[in-house]
Amino acid sequence: MNITIDAQSGFCFGVVYAIAMAEEWLDEHGSLYCLGDIVHNDAEVSRLRAKGLQIINHDDLERLRDCAVLIRAHGEPPETYRLALKNNIRLIDASCPVVLKLQNRVRNAYEQDAQIVIYGKRGHAEVNGLVGQTQGKAVVVTTPEEADRLDYSRPIRLFSQTTKSTAAFYALSAQIQTRSQAAGVDFKAHDTICRQVSNREPQLQKFAAEYDVVVFVAGSKSSNGKVLYEVCKSVNPRTHFVSGPDELCDEWFAGANSVGVCGATSTPMWLMEKVKAVIAERYA
Repeated sequence: MNITIDAQSGFCFGVVYAIAMAEEWLDEHGSLYCLGDIVHNDAEVSRLRAKGLQIINHDDLERLRDCAVLIRAHGEPPETYRLALKNNIRLIDASCPVVLKLQNRVRNAYEQDAQIVIYGKRGHAEVNGLVGQTQGKAVVVTTPEEADRLDYSRPIRLFSQTTKSTAAFYALSAQIQTRSQAAGVDFKAHDTICRQVSNREPQLQKFAAEYDVVVFVAGSKSSNGKVLYEVCKSVNPRTHFVSGPDELCDEWFAGANSVGVCGATSTPMWLMEKVKAVIAERYA
């Protein structure tokens, strides 16, 4: 059996940067707080916990004083920085540059008195950071149907969470455009999807078509993982989602001569290699 790992899969540069910053601090100091999971992958979080990374939430942050806290690639709203200053907390800021640029664009549009609409997952860390740029007034839209909630008497500016589907964003944009034109409202859509993420869609379509079976490896919390898994499955129905090698099922590989292993922007390469090794041991 031919088993191949997709060379394009694995951490995006924002996650690589955040983990490198965490490991550098941990190597020197032995422990570090991180505000939320550093990456939406339980296996990688567990690996870093063993090195001394301690995951905290925003309630924990309010109680901390005189320490260091890592801001992950997803970014944070302005309130987090104000609280850190108040509590004498040193922030190790690993916010992705793409996310920081998006935060600035959202804030500038909000200051021009436009209605800010974010296409993204409600409650997602990146989305929370974006909404925070608008004093909590941005409207988060997760489905085309939710576009009905918008105020079509005000100018609308549409942005996207960086890891969402490009096709879905443009479908939503077209729907809002139609409603805005009918109401005579100024509407502008800003495609703020990270191209390192969106370019993986056509790459994975090609990859998935080349194998009898595809095993997609990602954390259950990964929004990007859910999107890219569906991309693979749309091309190859024998695509299966796993968070680790213990979730592999014997029947998936019946009659297969080739297996492709791939993953999300939050999937570590070492985990995909582990999945490949177990497939080779059991089924090759």
